Amino acid sequence: MKNIALKAELVKKLDEITKEISRRKQNNKLSTYNTGKLVHKKQLEFHKCTQKNRWVFGGNRSGKTECGAVETIWLATGTHPYKPNKPNVSCWVVSLSSQVQRDVAQSKILYYLNPDLIVDIVMNQGKKEAPYLGIIDTIIVKNAMGGTSKIGFKSCDQGREKFQGTSLDFVWFDEEPPYDVYLECKMRVLDKCGQIFGTMTPLKGLTWVYNEIYLNEHNSKDVWCQFMSWEDNPFLNKAEIESFSQSLNSDELNARKYGKFSSFGGMVYSEFDENIHVIEPFNIPNDWQDCLSIDPGLNNPLSCHWYAVDYDGNVYVVAEHYEAKKDIIYHSKKIREKCKQLNWKTMPNGNYYALIDSAANQKTLSGVKSVAELFYELGISVNTKVNKDLFSGIQRVKSYLKNAEGTAKLFIFKTCTNLIKEIKGYFWSDSDNPVKKDDHALDELRYYIQHRPDVPLKKLEKSLVQKDKDRLIRNLKVKRYGT
Repeated sequence: MKNIALKAELVKKLDEITKEISRRKQNNKLSTYNTGKLVHKKQLEFHKCTQKNRWVFGGNRSGKTECGAVETIWLATGTHPYKPNKPNVSCWVVSLSSQVQRDVAQSKILYYLNPDLIVDIVMNQGKKEAPYLGIIDTIIVKNAMGGTSKIGFKSCDQGREKFQGTSLDFVWFDEEPPYDVYLECKMRVLDKCGQIFGTMTPLKGLTWVYNEIYLNEHNSKDVWCQFMSWEDNPFLNKAEIESFSQSLNSDELNARKYGKFSSFGGMVYSEFDENIHVIEPFNIPNDWQDCLSIDPGLNNPLSCHWYAVDYDGNVYVVAEHYEAKKDIIYHSKKIREKCKQLNWKTMPNGNYYALIDSAANQKTLSGVKSVAELFYELGISVNTKVNKDLFSGIQRVKSYLKNAEGTAKLFIFKTCTNLIKEIKGYFWSDSDNPVKKDDHALDELRYYIQHRPDVPLKKLEKSLVQKDKDRLIRNLKVKRYGT
């Protein structure tokens, strides 16, 4: 009888342990995030990024919101696997409205947040026993580094005034906030040297996010962004992706599938891909050096880039000088200094060779010498005979970004920030012309690419059958004509 009772007790305890293991596994969904055979690489890139202002521009169902939710939980609970953790974290999750908060960001956080870590929930609407159904104000969670952390929820429709006064460790924007809310939240993380991250689908066109984050017009070292498309999400059904893609027009497809910005007729250089065309600088061989290309400017920026070509005809943009409101003496000095740094080749007369806009033939304000003549006297021999045709130049550049075989032939060192920025911000207008704005580097890029010799067509190797036909034809000619 004792053995039977002992066995029953052991079975009961084993059942309790099994249920507890199952409960803990069910509660700890975060432990399975990107740990199986399928891994969302773009999500991991976001989590590992160390910049303080990080954004994911993603299509619907690309996995961008999960990035934000998981990052929030890791930082708040002091369990981030890729970054230093700290105790007693305070943060905000910002949605467009209370309803969107409940249905999207709040729902994702409750899904991944282990209930065992929740100390308390403060509700704006509804009961904390059923937080999924209501609107949460704050979740207080245990922090593995010590103390507790506060995850506060805000909505943009509350207005900027509701975002004042608090000191925070980080803010997550789920979708694009108004600019005044964004600026207010930047102030909230200032004294703690905190961070901001956002996850959004760019459906509003070229807003402040496009300029400040994507183009990074202030060249901030803290800003980082990446695009996330349906193809990046390994958990989506490929057949469903194809079916849904066919139901969208090109602008909707750009935004909802690829997370890309759209305006008018779209990007001029839609072939441009930072992951392909922007590369880390390296020391180029001396015999790759080709020439400089200049778009002159006084009040407008003068843009100058250094171009190199490898043995396969690939073009590399290896350095840039880009500055406004300076005279030719200043620009010439800066260009010569950069040439010396690069150990750039000189002409027999000791000058550096460059292409330049034909407008440089015009006299300067003093009316004595032309811009081209002044450059020559200051050590830069400029060739004003450039092809300025806009549309043929654009097509030629596009062919270098992606040729007929789908291969890139143009690569830009990441230090050429202004050229990269202009390519990213170059859009067609509604009059079938590019928008005339910030195109100084793009002009001299066109001059250079147009100056390049045409790539000869590859001579196709004849098959054995064709060679045999040619031989038979030659024999017939000899028999008939004797030659």
